[in-house]
Amino acid sequence: MEQDFIGYIKITIRKKFNHKLTMKISVLKHQLSLIALAFIILTTSLKANVVSFKRDVDGITCKLDKGLLTVKICMDNIIEVKYTSLPAFLDKPSLVVINEWKTIPGFTVTENTGEVVLTTASLKVVVNRQDNSVRYTDLKGNTILGEDGSQGKTMYEATVAGIPVYNCTTQFDSPADESLYGLGCHPEDSLSINYKGRNQDLVIKYMTGAIPVLLSTRGYGLMWDNYSGSNFYGAEAGNTKFKYVSESGNMVDYYFIYGPDFDHIISSYRKATGDAPMFPKWSFGLFQSQDRYKSQAEVLSVKDKYRNAKIPVDCIVQDWFYWEPNVIGSHVMWPERYPDPKAMVDELHKANIHAMISIWPVFSKGTNTYDQMSHSGGLTDILWDNVMTKLMDSYYDAHSPQARELYWKQANDSLVGRYGWDAWWIDQCEPDNGTKLDLRRKSNFAIGRGIDYMNTYSLMHSEGLYTHWRRDIPGKRAFFLIRQSFAGEQRNAATLWSSDITCTWNAFRNQVPQGINACASGIPFWTSDIGGYHFHWQAPNWSTPANRELFTRWFQFGTFSPIFRIHGKGERALFSDNWDAATKSILLNYDNLRYRLLPYIYSLAWKVTSEGYTIMRSLAFDFRDDAAIKSIPDQFMFGPAFLVNPVTHSMLSGSGNSKTDKTRQVYLPASASWYDFWTGKLFHGGQTINAPAPIEKVPLFVRAGSIVPMGPYLQYATEKPADPIEIRIYAGANAQFILYEDENDNYNYESGKHATIHMEWNEDAKTFTIKDRIGEFPGMIKDRIFKVVWVDSNNGIGIEPAKKAEIIQYSGKEQKLHK
Repeated sequence: MEQDFIGYIKITIRKKFNHKLTMKISVLKHQLSLIALAFIILTTSLKANVVSFKRDVDGITCKLDKGLLTVKICMDNIIEVKYTSLPAFLDKPSLVVINEWKTIPGFTVTENTGEVVLTTASLKVVVNRQDNSVRYTDLKGNTILGEDGSQGKTMYEATVAGIPVYNCTTQFDSPADESLYGLGCHPEDSLSINYKGRNQDLVIKYMTGAIPVLLSTRGYGLMWDNYSGSNFYGAEAGNTKFKYVSESGNMVDYYFIYGPDFDHIISSYRKATGDAPMFPKWSFGLFQSQDRYKSQAEVLSVKDKYRNAKIPVDCIVQDWFYWEPNVIGSHVMWPERYPDPKAMVDELHKANIHAMISIWPVFSKGTNTYDQMSHSGGLTDILWDNVMTKLMDSYYDAHSPQARELYWKQANDSLVGRYGWDAWWIDQCEPDNGTKLDLRRKSNFAIGRGIDYMNTYSLMHSEGLYTHWRRDIPGKRAFFLIRQSFAGEQRNAATLWSSDITCTWNAFRNQVPQGINACASGIPFWTSDIGGYHFHWQAPNWSTPANRELFTRWFQFGTFSPIFRIHGKGERALFSDNWDAATKSILLNYDNLRYRLLPYIYSLAWKVTSEGYTIMRSLAFDFRDDAAIKSIPDQFMFGPAFLVNPVTHSMLSGSGNSKTDKTRQVYLPASASWYDFWTGKLFHGGQTINAPAPIEKVPLFVRAGSIVPMGPYLQYATEKPADPIEIRIYAGANAQFILYEDENDNYNYESGKHATIHMEWNEDAKTFTIKDRIGEFPGMIKDRIFKVVWVDSNNGIGIEPAKKAEIIQYSGKEQKLHK
């Protein structure tokens, strides 16, 4: 304890004096000290015994012979573990966990030989008194997860970028049959979707994300509550262990969450870190974006071309440099190119198109906004090397409440509120200072040292935007498109997009597992630039057969992404002359399919908000016990019904001609039967098939035992009420679905102004039941028509409305229909 205390005093002194004090010791003495310290710390990790413990209101505190350990019961299935080798726990307010845990669940504490056992209604937490390792079991004593008894939790002194720190590590046992998912979105990563047996850098920087949330097929989740640069090592000790290492912290702090199913883990995680609010209904339609529209006239021409061609779209996006020749952060739309921004946004609204604008968290010198932020002390010393102007632009301090308030006021007064923009594109929020990560580490925020908050800039930036949007724009739901996410970001109405990916098949192929793992990290809404952002930083020639194929396949994938969004360099709007007639027809079909599925998608969005649901689902969410799914990178469930299988390889020969083989392998999970969406053919699960995949069809299957509501053809999401609704029933197993509706774009749903209709299919009784409607809201359809379709190979297939349906006139009271 004495050596740890000396180290603690040294680091505390050096922090206090801004690291200006140095230790005046000889190189030899310093090296000997490090060797001695390493030995002491190793001994500590091996022999940090539990000397005594006391029961707390919400858990236990253990006094160790080398430090302290606390086990906190947050919920029956959520446990927080904190460990420090220091004499006391230092203050560490969580930026991620916002639940104050005011309701303490019941639990018992017992002592066995060499163990302290805490038992909740869901699990047991076993603390080994000899080495302070923590093990989690079910109520029958079966191990779910255990810390490594020899190297479970460690802290040791280190120097990073010249800064004295404590590295913090937790190591766990990992059996051979375990699979691991999550850890955020890493757009250029091409390794396995399964983190068992592989490593992952977890420092947020340009083109690399970090969300410290991990899901295991053994039925648990982990969330590390540390904000410094970190690493995940998934193949320790011959692939029998994994560990999480953070470069700076004054304690180990992590949350264990027991499911065992993934939905329960993610739902519990969101109870800890914040629920995702409802997005406006329009945001589940098509976003049209390009780098970049350069004038008011160009933006309005895009609006006209979509509407005149009768192509469904809901949002047009204004990307960066609308301020040119002014500078970034000026919050000015250059008047020669945008003579009346308010009129432009109003014209979009008249055409029932919403408007999103890109606003960055950086400022160039020479503007009033820069001067205001600088004089208030709200700027950091983190600089972005502006690739367009070659100026060094400054990031504001998103960790400062005062700076967040000023940032919001400047942007809202000058752009968002002034002109009536509907959504905010949050670009460049790593913060991105290129490869100079040590300068970020050496920076200081209002909350503390840069090295301790390397990964939370985007979280705090979006926190400020969402909080102030709710205060100042109360009648309009917030929607933020954000380039980086951290744990908890979902509570700030943020959709993560996968950054500046290339217009290549390799990049497209990587996006599928990255989207799946991002959503497995607790972030419910994710998107990619359909087609990719750039090709060697230029626009590709979209008129070539090869690039038409790439865009078409990516658009098919985008149709089944949580957010449906075109963006990048080069004209790729659906009306573009870069597309031939055949390509336009295919793209329009998938655009129409997305809009027909809006009753299904919007109902799932409500499940995200009300139940902590995940729409874009790793196969392990629904088929955790199926060993065959564990490392499939390019198949996922879209809600409870659809198995999506994007085509991520070209089917053109080198000469540009179509290849003979137009199939892709699809594994059909074993616990269900599957309908081909396009043909109605029924397949048994547990087999791999060669699914037909001509350019006009993405292999798409529907799980037997599904209810899928489909609405009318639309030009925009709220064009007309979803009446009648076609209800497709995929028989073969019991099914249920809850149809959700509200006013589409305000927060009245939070006060109960919404309605749900519970639908059930009973396979044995061959009975479909529509139960009593629950709730109401202004404008609700009280009397409506449901067209019930029994799907088979002759009916209810593909995008078009079914040929045959049984009609139910529904007025809010339960009705039954027998097949």
